[in-house]
Amino acid sequence: MSALHKSFASATRGLDRTHPAMRLFEKAKKYGIWNPSELDLEQDKTDWAALTPDEQDLNLRLLSMFAAGEEAVTLDLLPLIQVVAQEGRIEEEIFLTSFLWEEAKHTDFFNRVLSEVCAHPADLSHYHTPSYNAIFYEALPAALDALRADPSPLTQMRASVTYNMVVEGMLAETGYHAFFTMLQENDSMPGLREGIRLLKQDESRHIAYGIFLLSRLAAEHPHLWEDLEAHMNSLLYPAIAIISEAFAAYEVVPFGLVEDTFVSYAMDQFQKRFERLEKARGASLPEILDRANRIIDANDG
Repeated sequence: MSALHKSFASATRGLDRTHPAMRLFEKAKKYGIWNPSELDLEQDKTDWAALTPDEQDLNLRLLSMFAAGEEAVTLDLLPLIQVVAQEGRIEEEIFLTSFLWEEAKHTDFFNRVLSEVCAHPADLSHYHTPSYNAIFYEALPAALDALRADPSPLTQMRASVTYNMVVEGMLAETGYHAFFTMLQENDSMPGLREGIRLLKQDESRHIAYGIFLLSRLAAEHPHLWEDLEAHMNSLLYPAIAIISEAFAAYEVVPFGLVEDTFVSYAMDQFQKRFERLEKARGASLPEILDRANRIIDANDG
Protein backbone atom coordinates (compact mmCIF):
# COMPACT_ATOMS: atom_id res chain seq x y z
CA MET A 1 0.00 0.00 0.00
CA SER A 2 1.31 3.46 -0.89
CA ALA A 3 1.65 6.40 1.47
CA LEU A 4 -1.79 7.54 0.24
CA HIS A 5 -4.29 5.19 1.87
CA LYS A 6 -6.47 3.35 -0.62
CA SER A 7 -8.91 2.31 2.10
CA PHE A 8 -9.19 1.88 5.83
CA ALA A 9 -9.84 -1.55 7.33
CA SER A 10 -12.08 -0.06 10.02
CA ALA A 11 -14.37 1.37 7.32
CA THR A 12 -14.32 -1.64 4.98
CA ARG A 13 -13.47 -5.16 6.15
CA GLY A 14 -13.05 -4.41 9.85
CA LEU A 15 -10.22 -5.68 12.04
CA ASP A 16 -9.45 -9.39 12.01
CA ARG A 17 -9.63 -10.20 15.70
CA THR A 18 -8.55 -13.79 15.05
CA HIS A 19 -5.20 -12.60 13.68
CA PRO A 20 -2.26 -13.58 15.95
CA ALA A 21 -1.18 -9.95 16.26
CA MET A 22 -4.64 -8.92 17.50
CA ARG A 23 -4.67 -11.87 19.91
CA LEU A 24 -1.32 -10.63 21.26
CA PHE A 25 -2.70 -7.09 21.50
CA GLU A 26 -5.57 -8.39 23.65
CA LYS A 27 -3.02 -9.98 25.97
CA ALA A 28 -0.98 -6.76 26.02
CA LYS A 29 -4.06 -4.81 27.13
CA LYS A 30 -4.72 -7.35 29.89
CA TYR A 31 -1.24 -8.14 31.18
CA GLY A 32 0.93 -5.25 30.01
CA ILE A 33 -0.64 -2.44 32.01
CA TRP A 34 1.83 -2.13 34.88
CA ASN A 35 3.59 1.01 36.01
CA PRO A 36 7.30 0.90 36.93
CA SER A 37 6.79 3.99 39.09
CA GLU A 38 4.40 2.06 41.35
CA LEU A 39 6.79 -0.79 42.23
CA ASP A 40 7.93 -0.67 45.87
CA LEU A 41 11.74 -0.46 45.95
CA GLU A 42 12.27 0.33 49.64
CA GLN A 43 13.41 -3.18 50.59
CA ASP A 44 15.58 -3.23 47.47
CA LYS A 45 17.55 -0.24 48.81
CA THR A 46 18.20 -2.08 52.08
CA ASP A 47 19.21 -5.26 50.26
CA TRP A 48 21.52 -3.34 47.93
CA ALA A 49 23.36 -1.76 50.84
CA ALA A 50 24.00 -5.22 52.33
CA LEU A 51 25.72 -6.59 49.21
CA THR A 52 29.49 -7.00 49.02
CA PRO A 53 31.39 -4.75 46.55
CA ASP A 54 31.73 -7.63 44.06
CA GLU A 55 28.03 -8.48 44.36
CA GLN A 56 27.12 -4.84 43.73
CA ASP A 57 29.49 -4.78 40.77
CA LEU A 58 27.88 -7.84 39.17
CA ASN A 59 24.43 -6.37 39.69
CA LEU A 60 25.53 -3.09 38.13
CA ARG A 61 27.07 -4.95 35.20
CA LEU A 62 23.87 -6.86 34.50
CA LEU A 63 21.59 -3.88 35.09
CA SER A 64 23.69 -1.67 32.80
CA MET A 65 23.37 -4.24 30.01
CA PHE A 66 19.63 -4.67 30.57
CA ALA A 67 19.01 -0.92 30.72
CA ALA A 68 20.99 -0.14 27.57
CA GLY A 69 19.50 -3.16 25.80
CA GLU A 70 15.95 -2.03 26.51
CA GLU A 71 16.78 1.50 25.40
CA ALA A 72 18.36 0.13 22.23
CA VAL A 73 15.29 -1.88 21.25
CA THR A 74 13.08 1.13 22.04
CA LEU A 75 15.16 3.32 19.74
CA ASP A 76 15.49 0.75 16.96
CA LEU A 77 11.96 -0.64 16.55
CA LEU A 78 10.36 2.24 14.61
CA PRO A 79 11.54 1.23 11.10
CA LEU A 80 9.83 -2.17 11.45
CA ILE A 81 6.59 -0.51 12.54
CA GLN A 82 6.79 1.83 9.56
CA VAL A 83 7.29 -1.06 7.11
CA VAL A 84 4.36 -2.99 8.56
CA ALA A 85 2.21 0.16 8.32
CA GLN A 86 3.27 0.79 4.73
CA GLU A 87 2.22 -2.75 3.83
CA GLY A 88 -1.25 -2.08 5.28
CA ARG A 89 -0.94 -4.78 7.96
CA ILE A 90 -3.07 -2.86 10.46
CA GLU A 91 -3.47 -5.75 12.91
CA GLU A 92 0.29 -6.14 13.20
CA GLU A 93 0.82 -2.39 13.48
CA ILE A 94 -1.72 -2.19 16.29
CA PHE A 95 0.15 -4.83 18.27
CA LEU A 96 3.48 -3.16 17.56
CA THR A 97 2.22 0.05 19.20
CA SER A 98 1.98 -1.90 22.48
CA PHE A 99 5.35 -3.51 21.73
CA LEU A 100 7.10 -0.14 21.47
CA TRP A 101 5.34 1.24 24.55
CA GLU A 102 6.42 -1.78 26.58
CA GLU A 103 10.05 -1.42 25.51
CA ALA A 104 9.94 2.22 26.62
CA LYS A 105 8.40 1.11 29.92
CA HIS A 106 11.23 -1.39 30.47
CA THR A 107 13.77 1.39 29.87
CA ASP A 108 11.95 3.49 32.47
CA PHE A 109 11.95 0.57 34.92
CA PHE A 110 15.69 -0.12 34.81
CA ASN A 111 16.52 3.57 34.97
CA ARG A 112 14.47 3.84 38.16
CA VAL A 113 16.26 0.84 39.73
CA LEU A 114 19.68 2.21 38.83
CA SER A 115 18.84 5.70 40.07
CA GLU A 116 16.90 4.93 43.26
CA VAL A 117 18.33 1.60 44.41
CA CYS A 118 21.89 1.56 43.12
CA ALA A 119 22.58 5.33 43.05
CA HIS A 120 24.74 4.50 40.03
CA PRO A 121 27.44 6.71 38.54
CA ALA A 122 26.44 8.64 35.45
CA ASP A 123 28.23 6.38 32.96
CA LEU A 124 28.06 2.59 33.15
CA SER A 125 29.09 1.92 29.56
CA HIS A 126 32.45 0.50 30.70
CA TYR A 127 30.47 -2.66 31.51
CA HIS A 128 29.61 -3.05 27.82
CA THR A 129 32.09 -5.53 26.37
CA PRO A 130 33.23 -5.85 22.73
CA SER A 131 30.65 -8.54 21.93
CA TYR A 132 27.88 -6.58 23.65
CA ASN A 133 28.83 -3.57 21.53
CA ALA A 134 28.85 -5.72 18.39
CA ILE A 135 25.23 -6.73 18.97
CA PHE A 136 23.62 -3.68 20.57
CA TYR A 137 25.67 -0.80 19.19
CA GLU A 138 26.19 -2.24 15.70
CA ALA A 139 24.17 -5.26 14.51
CA LEU A 140 20.81 -4.30 16.03
CA PRO A 141 20.60 -0.67 14.83
CA ALA A 142 22.08 -1.59 11.43
CA ALA A 143 19.54 -4.37 10.85
CA LEU A 144 16.55 -2.20 11.73
CA ASP A 145 17.81 0.98 10.06
CA ALA A 146 18.32 -0.94 6.80
CA LEU A 147 14.52 -1.13 6.52
CA ARG A 148 14.35 2.61 5.85
CA ALA A 149 16.01 2.22 2.46
CA ASP A 150 15.05 -1.39 1.74
CA PRO A 151 11.74 -2.68 3.18
CA SER A 152 12.02 -5.99 1.30
CA PRO A 153 11.08 -9.31 2.92
CA LEU A 154 14.79 -10.21 3.12
CA THR A 155 15.60 -7.07 5.11
CA GLN A 156 12.54 -7.60 7.32
CA MET A 157 13.70 -11.14 8.00
CA ARG A 158 17.21 -10.04 8.98
CA ALA A 159 15.80 -7.30 11.23
CA SER A 160 13.45 -9.67 13.02
CA VAL A 161 16.09 -12.37 13.47
CA THR A 162 18.42 -9.82 15.07
CA TYR A 163 15.77 -8.17 17.22
CA ASN A 164 13.30 -10.91 18.15
CA MET A 165 15.29 -14.12 17.94
CA VAL A 166 18.74 -13.11 19.20
CA VAL A 167 18.39 -9.92 21.26
CA GLU A 168 15.05 -10.84 22.85
CA GLY A 169 14.66 -14.57 22.34
CA MET A 170 18.19 -15.52 23.33
CA LEU A 171 20.01 -12.76 25.24
CA ALA A 172 17.14 -11.10 27.12
CA GLU A 173 15.45 -14.40 27.97
CA THR A 174 18.71 -15.81 29.31
CA GLY A 175 19.68 -12.70 31.22
CA TYR A 176 16.32 -12.15 32.87
CA HIS A 177 15.87 -15.80 33.75
CA ALA A 178 19.30 -16.00 35.36
CA PHE A 179 19.01 -12.63 37.12
CA PHE A 180 15.57 -13.41 38.52
CA THR A 181 16.74 -16.85 39.72
CA MET A 182 19.83 -15.33 41.37
CA LEU A 183 17.73 -12.75 43.25
CA GLN A 184 15.07 -15.30 44.16
CA GLU A 185 17.55 -17.79 45.59
CA ASN A 186 19.09 -15.04 47.73
CA ASP A 187 15.68 -13.56 48.68
CA SER A 188 16.97 -10.18 47.54
CA MET A 189 15.42 -7.06 46.00
CA PRO A 190 11.71 -7.99 45.76
CA GLY A 191 10.77 -4.86 43.78
CA LEU A 192 13.34 -5.62 41.11
CA ARG A 193 12.19 -9.24 41.01
CA GLU A 194 8.57 -8.21 40.52
CA GLY A 195 9.53 -5.83 37.72
CA ILE A 196 11.49 -8.56 35.95
CA ARG A 197 8.57 -10.98 36.32
CA LEU A 198 6.23 -8.49 34.66
CA LEU A 199 8.82 -7.55 32.04
CA LYS A 200 9.30 -11.21 31.08
CA GLN A 201 5.56 -11.47 30.35
CA ASP A 202 5.86 -8.50 27.99
CA GLU A 203 8.89 -10.00 26.28
CA SER A 204 7.12 -13.33 25.75
CA ARG A 205 4.55 -11.51 23.59
CA HIS A 206 7.30 -9.75 21.63
CA ILE A 207 9.05 -13.04 20.91
CA ALA A 208 5.75 -14.68 19.92
CA TYR A 209 5.21 -11.90 17.37
CA GLY A 210 8.75 -12.30 16.05
CA ILE A 211 8.23 -16.03 15.55
CA PHE A 212 4.96 -15.31 13.75
CA LEU A 213 6.53 -12.62 11.54
CA LEU A 214 9.47 -14.81 10.55
CA SER A 215 7.19 -17.81 9.99
CA ARG A 216 4.94 -15.71 7.76
CA LEU A 217 7.94 -14.44 5.78
CA ALA A 218 9.33 -17.98 5.43
CA ALA A 219 5.97 -19.28 4.20
CA GLU A 220 5.42 -16.42 1.76
CA HIS A 221 9.04 -16.34 0.52
CA PRO A 222 10.56 -19.85 0.78
CA HIS A 223 13.81 -18.72 -0.86
CA LEU A 224 14.62 -16.70 2.27
CA TRP A 225 15.19 -19.75 4.45
CA GLU A 226 18.91 -20.20 3.76
CA ASP A 227 19.55 -16.54 4.55
CA LEU A 228 17.46 -16.77 7.74
CA GLU A 229 19.47 -19.75 8.93
CA ALA A 230 22.78 -18.11 8.03
CA HIS A 231 21.85 -14.86 9.75
CA MET A 232 20.87 -16.61 12.97
CA ASN A 233 24.13 -18.57 12.97
CA SER A 234 26.19 -15.44 12.28
CA LEU A 235 24.90 -13.82 15.46
CA LEU A 236 25.29 -16.89 17.66
CA TYR A 237 28.99 -16.46 18.48
CA PRO A 238 28.87 -12.80 19.57
CA ALA A 239 25.72 -13.51 21.57
CA ILE A 240 27.38 -16.34 23.51
CA ALA A 241 30.55 -14.26 23.85
CA ILE A 242 28.60 -11.61 25.78
CA ILE A 243 28.07 -14.19 28.52
CA SER A 244 31.71 -15.32 28.52
CA GLU A 245 33.03 -11.76 28.66
CA ALA A 246 30.84 -10.94 31.66
CA PHE A 247 32.10 -13.96 33.60
CA ALA A 248 35.71 -13.23 32.67
CA ALA A 249 35.55 -10.00 34.66
CA TYR A 250 35.63 -11.90 37.99
CA GLU A 251 38.18 -14.23 39.54
CA VAL A 252 35.42 -15.62 41.74
CA VAL A 253 31.98 -14.99 40.29
CA PRO A 254 29.57 -13.56 42.90
CA PHE A 255 26.54 -15.54 44.06
CA GLY A 256 28.16 -18.78 42.90
CA LEU A 257 27.01 -18.28 39.31
CA VAL A 258 28.34 -20.80 36.79
CA GLU A 259 29.07 -19.74 33.21
CA ASP A 260 28.08 -23.08 31.66
CA THR A 261 24.58 -22.74 33.14
CA PHE A 262 24.09 -19.42 31.34
CA VAL A 263 25.55 -20.69 28.07
CA SER A 264 23.45 -23.87 28.11
CA TYR A 265 20.27 -21.91 28.76
CA ALA A 266 21.09 -19.45 25.95
CA MET A 267 21.79 -22.29 23.51
CA ASP A 268 18.52 -23.98 24.49
CA GLN A 269 16.64 -20.75 23.75
CA PHE A 270 18.40 -20.42 20.39
CA GLN A 271 17.59 -24.01 19.44
CA LYS A 272 13.99 -23.72 20.59
CA ARG A 273 13.40 -20.62 18.44
CA PHE A 274 15.12 -22.20 15.44
CA GLU A 275 13.02 -25.37 15.68
CA ARG A 276 9.82 -23.34 15.76
CA LEU A 277 10.87 -21.44 12.66
CA GLU A 278 11.77 -24.65 10.83
CA LYS A 279 8.13 -25.72 11.08
CA ALA A 280 7.24 -22.82 8.77
CA ARG A 281 9.14 -24.34 5.86
CA GLY A 282 6.62 -25.50 3.29
CA ALA A 283 3.65 -24.43 5.44
CA SER A 284 0.74 -22.45 4.08
CA LEU A 285 -0.23 -19.06 5.50
CA PRO A 286 -3.42 -20.48 7.12
CA GLU A 287 -1.25 -23.11 8.82
CA ILE A 288 1.10 -20.38 10.08
CA LEU A 289 -1.83 -18.39 11.47
CA ASP A 290 -3.33 -21.44 13.16
CA ARG A 291 -0.02 -22.51 14.68
CA ALA A 292 0.66 -19.02 16.00
CA ASN A 293 -2.76 -18.81 17.64
CA ARG A 294 -2.32 -22.21 19.30
CA ILE A 295 0.99 -21.05 20.79
CA ILE A 296 -0.60 -17.81 21.99
CA ASP A 297 -3.46 -19.75 23.59
CA ALA A 298 -1.00 -22.01 25.41
CA ASN A 299 0.91 -19.15 27.04
CA ASP A 300 -0.23 -17.00 29.94
CA GLY A 301 0.62 -13.32 29.71
